[in-house]
Amino acid sequence: MNGHPTPQRPVVLLVEDEPFVRMAAADALQDAGFEVIETVHAQAAQEVLRSRDDIRVVFTDVRMPGSMNGLELATLVRRCWPHISLVVTSGHLEPACCLLPEAAVFIAKPYAENTPAQVIQALLA
Repeated sequence: MNGHPTPQRPVVLLVEDEPFVRMAAADALQDAGFEVIETVHAQAAQEVLRSRDDIRVVFTDVRMPGSMNGLELATLVRRCWPHISLVVTSGHLEPACCLLPEAAVFIAKPYAENTPAQVIQALLA
């Protein structure tokens, strides 16, 4: 298991390049009982996904620096790690349902502090 003990709390991979948004989301998710791994772009997220087998949810922004945006990352996750739940967020667009991978959930920014945790809890229920 890659040397990681089985966590008591579900693991969420948070992909968000805005530091204050990332910190607030991570704090709210941790307060809701999740273990949170923070990354700032899709490349770092892919490295985490390849190195850990305990990720339950990827929560990603659409716009971020690097060669891949959040929708592309979500599509890759759905293809390579189909067991991982997906939550996509953006303040700049509301992606058409055809752009979101199957079973992904979209949250528009700005969102209430507890919205991501509630959506993720519902996905894992």
